[in-house]
Amino acid sequence: MSYNKRLDGRKMDELRPMEAKAGVIKRADGSAYFKIGNTWAYAAVYGPRNLYPKFKQDPSRAILRVNYNMLPFSGHGNRVRPGGNRRSKELSLVIEKALLPVLNLSDFPNSVIDLFIEFPQTDAGTRCAGICAASIALADAGIAMKDMVASVSVGRVDNAVVVDLNYDEEAYDAPVADVPVAILHRSKEISLLQMDGDITEEQLLKGLEMAEKACDKIHEVQVKALKAKYVEE
Repeated sequence: MSYNKRLDGRKMDELRPMEAKAGVIKRADGSAYFKIGNTWAYAAVYGPRNLYPKFKQDPSRAILRVNYNMLPFSGHGNRVRPGGNRRSKELSLVIEKALLPVLNLSDFPNSVIDLFIEFPQTDAGTRCAGICAASIALADAGIAMKDMVASVSVGRVDNAVVVDLNYDEEAYDAPVADVPVAILHRSKEISLLQMDGDITEEQLLKGLEMAEKACDKIHEVQVKALKAKYVEE
């Protein structure tokens, strides 16, 4: 069996339709939503603000706390159990590590920046969509950033290397590999690289080239969302 045509009709290097908006949660210091296909991510930033209890404070820098949460009926298959679990804690840490390279947290000693990411609807690629939304929300909060972070998954479905896998491709009845990637726009440094499944070196290198081009397109959507907020105001 050869995967020559994607299940949703896209080209191998084509992203799902995207949409983003900044400033969507009024009481947050910064917020955004990012939609790619049927995956929706909302991000809200609160802070920087004093961290309590005080023994957790770091006098040299702020702490970034990320909370990743899928709503109970957001995904495919079984209902998601509400509240924190091992997977949500893992992905919270993954998103935090992907964003830290662009933040100068030494500007805010003894402080905390809380970042909440909620998913009302999902169709694969949640950690990537969460990073994209979070990057917009942090910029919207006025926190100094060295760069924007864009993220997308690449991988293989049978013999084909594809970008932005959806749920049906992740569940395809053939060898599948999912590789979430996050890239800093200007420097092209990679701040996230994970892999689920088997992929050859040649396929991985091709996928990373596709990821860089895809992240450039995502960055355009992120910047457009931030500019649009101030045009509206």
